[in-house]
Amino acid sequence: MKIQNVNDAAFSKYGKVVTNVDFAPLVAAINESTPLPDDVAYEPSVEVLEATSVFEELKVKTYGEMPIQIGYCNGHNSSMSLAEYHRDSEINVAATDAILIIGSQQDLIEGGRKVDADKLEAFFVPAGTAVEVYATTLHYAPCGVDGAGFKVGIVLPRFTNFELDNKHAGGEDDLITAKNKWLIPLNKEITL
Repeated sequence: MKIQNVNDAAFSKYGKVVTNVDFAPLVAAINESTPLPDDVAYEPSVEVLEATSVFEELKVKTYGEMPIQIGYCNGHNSSMSLAEYHRDSEINVAATDAILIIGSQQDLIEGGRKVDADKLEAFFVPAGTAVEVYATTLHYAPCGVDGAGFKVGIVLPRFTNFELDNKHAGGEDDLITAKNKWLIPLNKEITL
């Protein structure tokens, strides 16, 4: 799989680089205060990250004063077998170099029940860079670069990826696995 850069024009259908916020305090907090496990760890809301000045700035500027959360997805990963989407954009803040494997929700196959892995693309996100991943963009845990681990801050509307309050069944609801999280298998695993 060819690895492109988030600064390439090809990324524009999936998201954009966020340039109107100084992410340095958040990057420092992620690097200093979050683990780098051998597998992949995700925490949707982390107090020390939400205590940075970036939290309020993102809430006001990027999410239009909606309540948000800042968590992380850290670890070691070089493959993808699932994809997810939300009903809103997600901000990914690369505290280390990382690779995002992404695609378009419009390219789902089998009546929206599978992701066509051949249509996914990979993008390198340099350390210190933040990208908005649009709501229609399929994504999942980032990958490391050349076997290295990754640390990525994840910004979403408050309560996204928290435990569901209700049972969901039928149609698209079969895919909901957490609040504001629809999870779909790929038709084949991708390994970088």
